[in-house]
Amino acid sequence: MTEKTSKLTPDADSLAKSASALNKKGPAPVHLWNPPFCGNLDIRIARDGTWYYLGTPIGRKRLVKLFSTILRKDDDDYFLVTPVEKVGIQVDDAPFVAVDFEVHGSGKNQEVLFKTNVDEEAIAGPKNKIRVTRDPNTDEPSPYVRIRSNLDALIDRKSFYRLVDIAENYSIEGEQWFGVWSSNEFFPIILSSELDIN
Repeated sequence: MTEKTSKLTPDADSLAKSASALNKKGPAPVHLWNPPFCGNLDIRIARDGTWYYLGTPIGRKRLVKLFSTILRKDDDDYFLVTPVEKVGIQVDDAPFVAVDFEVHGSGKNQEVLFKTNVDEEAIAGPKNKIRVTRDPNTDEPSPYVRIRSNLDALIDRKSFYRLVDIAENYSIEGEQWFGVWSSNEFFPIILSSELDIN
């Protein structure tokens, strides 16, 4: 897909000003905007959720939170988007990290409410699915939860262990899975047969 390109030069300060003007407490409606592509900006989100600008960590959480409100994923690429500009950034894994969760209720109807490193919240359910991928070389699990429109959070290790603590067995198409219920949907984590019971 070819992007239409703008003559604007990508600039972190102008993006921050635009995001600040747009910010109405929460994510901006970036899915409604189709500004010209202005090129890539040297911003990288590391796997641990740290944002870097020109190779240096962005130390101001307020600025990170501001940028996160204008984040969008198109296909496999990530962008910061305002009504007038769209700049590409690099994301090592997922753009957010789920650093905690709360459980409300019990059984199939319980709700697992995740909180991210940028203070966004999402309840796991039909629109915000939990998924677990396995590293093909190490078999190490990487758990994720959808936070909003095509943007996921990597569930941090301590939260994943807590999630396993509330998991239970459930049969899917004749196979037993160990997983978690939220909003009346079951999210498989690992085949029950693979559990280490020793």
